[in-house]
Formats: sequence, C-alpha cells, structure tokens
Amino acid sequence: MNKAIIGKKLGMTQVFMSDGTMVPVTVIQAGPCTVTQVKTVERDGYNAIQLGFEEVPERKLNKPELGHLKASGATVKHLHEFKLEGSALEVGAKVEADVFAAGEYVDVTGITKGHGFTGVIKRWNQHRLKETHGVGPVHREVGSMGPISSPSRVMPGKNLPGHYGVEQVTVLNLSVVKVDKERGVLLVKGAVPGAKNSIVYVRNAVKK
Repeated sequence: MNKAIIGKKLGMTQVFMSDGTMVPVTVIQAGPCTVTQVKTVERDGYNAIQLGFEEVPERKLNKPELGHLKASGATVKHLHEFKLEGSALEVGAKVEADVFAAGEYVDVTGITKGHGFTGVIKRWNQHRLKETHGVGPVHREVGSMGPISSPSRVMPGKNLPGHYGVEQVTVLNLSVVKVDKERGVLLVKGAVPGAKNSIVYVRNAVKK
C-alpha cells in the first residue's frame, strides 16, 4: 500500500549503527496528520487523499477553510494531496510517524533555501575570469556570451545570473534509519531540501 505523511524538517544529526558506522540523518517531525478529504474517481475523476498538518487555533482560519475542514473536525494550517492507490483511509483518520518503518525507502519533497539574486559562480558553479591585465574590472561576471557576427544574440537556455533557490525538489530513495513513535519523528538518511522548520512531504519511494 502507498503511504505518505506531511512533516517539518527539524535539522540534521548523526546516528551510530550497531556495527559502529556513523550515518548522517535528517530529523523530520512527521505528523500527526488528519485526513481532511478523500477524492474518488466517481466524484473527482481520480483517487487521492488530502492530509492536514500542524494544528492551529480555530480563530486563525477563515470561513472557507473552516467549512472545508468541518467534516474532519480538524483545524490545521497545511494541506497537501497525495495520490495513494489502494488506501483505506477515511475522513478524520489520523496518520502518524509509525506509518513508516526502519529500513523502508522514501521520497522527500521540499522547497529549497532561497539565495536571492545570485551570479553565475554561485548559481551555476562557473569559474571566475582570469586575474590578469586586460580582464575586468569585474572578475565574477558572466564573460563572453558568444560570437558577435553570428548569431549576434544570446542563445536561449544560457546560464545567467538570476533568482536562485525556492524551488520544489524531491530527493529519491532515502532510507528510514529510525522511527520514534513517542516523539513522532523520522530519522532519514542523508539531507533533504529546505531550511529548518520548513514543511516537507514524505511518501514511499516510487522507484524502489
């Protein structure tokens, strides 16, 4: 059965395995999530489960949000939809961290850190220009854009300065090292996109 949960990235640490090897892990506050909507082929044209995460006071939600959440009885801040085939979850059901088990593989989706407007060295890992006479006065600029005679323009797709970060990125096939049901956290091997306290979406690996 397909499984998924919404979580919050708390940071990174390390875990020592039984054979003494050190494994870097990301700590994810996974759930608890409430099923706020179940979509079906008959009514919506496809099967999906909508989960809600992070309880907030009712006064912080507007009337349309409260109306949408009325059936589940939840007052949550974040909503996300997962296409889970064969799921038996119903509206109002709870999904917690123990939906996953140690040793399983998951895909984690998050929004990368924002770096603002950056140059080509930081954004595209390009080299700086030579620090010699005749070059400059800026040594971290893009450099030559192409021949002046033909095509006499900058070709589409060239790596240029611009906004860097704040993109949705999914890291595939991360191993679940440990599940702490009491604290509601997942320890996932390796790094996941996003800053601390950012929202991430964890689901079972689609390519494993």
